[in-house]
Amino acid sequence: MQSWAYTGRSSGGDLVRGVLEGATATAVADVLLGRGITPLEISAAEAKGGAGAGEWLGRLTREKVQHLDVMLFSRQLHTLLKAGVPIMRALAGIQESSQSKAMVGVLRDVRESLDSGRELSNALSRHPKVFSPFYLSMVRVGEMTGLLDAVFLRLFHHLDFEKFMRDQVKSALRYPVIVMIAMAIAMLVINIFVIPQFAKVYKGFNVALPLPTQLLMGFSDFMVAWWPALLGLLLGGMYVFRLYIGTAAGRFAWDRFKLRIPIIGKIVLKATLARFSRSLAMALKSGVPVVQALTVTAQTVDNDYVASRIEKMREGVER
Repeated sequence: MQSWAYTGRSSGGDLVRGVLEGATATAVADVLLGRGITPLEISAAEAKGGAGAGEWLGRLTREKVQHLDVMLFSRQLHTLLKAGVPIMRALAGIQESSQSKAMVGVLRDVRESLDSGRELSNALSRHPKVFSPFYLSMVRVGEMTGLLDAVFLRLFHHLDFEKFMRDQVKSALRYPVIVMIAMAIAMLVINIFVIPQFAKVYKGFNVALPLPTQLLMGFSDFMVAWWPALLGLLLGGMYVFRLYIGTAAGRFAWDRFKLRIPIIGKIVLKATLARFSRSLAMALKSGVPVVQALTVTAQTVDNDYVASRIEKMREGVER
């Protein structure tokens, strides 16, 4: 049997941790409840010994839940709930029919969480990389209003619109990005391979060259002599940039700068505003109060700068 690490609370309220063997997490939960322990979290125990490298490789190659998987899940769950199928049976059916191993694992965990007494929104919130805060907020609204089937249909259309907008933005940016990459490659080829050949010819003339030609040849000589250092500097700059935008201040500054890039900035801004409008309309239609709707919508625009403007809008509405 597999080993499971658990965290729970005893009848006296004390936090209890340990490891149990069981066929499934549900079986371990039943054992804990029989002992008077309320399970809070149950996860597969990590193997000891020399399996560290294999486990690391497994995490690296592990399949991830895709945007399309969540779309299909929302649509299928809406159809089953609307037909009157109990939610546990509906989740089991979706799990059996899913072609994504990652999604199967998520659904298995959601079912086990529901078995232990959690609400659906709380069960989904255990997977923040799969279900966004906006998605979870809409599910909570569906639980409170008793309109889960309608909410999941709206979430499907929302995710479909998100996919459409991303495809449109990628399509609009593909040409200018390709042109910029081609220009950069052409400059490298000219400076490293073409200009040095002309430089040999010019040196044989023994004449004074114009200043622009000298500058061009000097820059070419510099690139030929220092290209390893320039390549290392480029890679290092990319790494530092990724670290910078990983911080809150860096992400905010980068998102604000993206909106000011000529041509590209307008495309990004229009896509962001379209995403905001669609999300806000969906939240209001689902019965979310306007202040709360602005809060959850700010998390869907995928731009920290625009999200901060939406938060200021929310503060103005509150006043």
